[in-house]
Amino acid sequence: MHYYIITGASRGLGKALADELLQQPDNMVTGVSRHATIRHERYRHQPLDLSDMLAVQNNLFKVFPPCPDAASITLINNAGVLGEVKYMGELPNEHFEFVFDVNVIALAMLMNTFLATYQQQTTIPRTILNISSGAAQRPVDGWAAYCASKAALDSLSAVAQKEQDLRGTGIRIRSLAPGVLDTAMQEHIRTATQEQFSEAERFAELKHSGELVTPTKAASQIISWLQHPPTTEGTIVVRLTDIC
Repeated sequence: MHYYIITGASRGLGKALADELLQQPDNMVTGVSRHATIRHERYRHQPLDLSDMLAVQNNLFKVFPPCPDAASITLINNAGVLGEVKYMGELPNEHFEFVFDVNVIALAMLMNTFLATYQQQTTIPRTILNISSGAAQRPVDGWAAYCASKAALDSLSAVAQKEQDLRGTGIRIRSLAPGVLDTAMQEHIRTATQEQFSEAERFAELKHSGELVTPTKAASQIISWLQHPPTTEGTIVVRLTDIC
């Protein structure tokens, strides 16, 4: 059995990934999110609010049970928040704590616990895939916390991969920017005014012109890439358009 653990599995890309994986009979999926929206005999829901640091610390052991029969184990850190779209100086200070808790701190704890739990199962493939963003690589006004947190996630992924390479564990860690998807986050972005976000008009046009990628299509491409890794290992931080 191939085990997949997906954060943010209740909607958007996370749910699309889970649905895609459950179409394959040899996959078992654990979804980590506040609400369960999937019912399937090979799906296990782990309720958890990633913005609640105390809850995350107290429940991590439930997310990563022993998997002695595993053919492979994969953690997909998909959960993420954009937060308020406003310029720095106009935001409440707790906004930064919230975005970094969900986008970086909780995911770092999940990565750390995954590595501690499965590091010794050296006979099977083990993968951590962090869902990042192209915003990690460029400044987007109104998205300060989001851009910075995704850049931190990219760096965290690169450091963790270097450590695993030095230890020779065989664990693969990647940070993937999936592109502009037709999700609730995009709906939220389209509510911003030009004063809050100078690219508001362009992002609205992406929706109107049908240029947004569906979560289902992106999920299919991501799963195919995960299950058929290239023979030559590439860079740690990648874009979906570069690998499909």
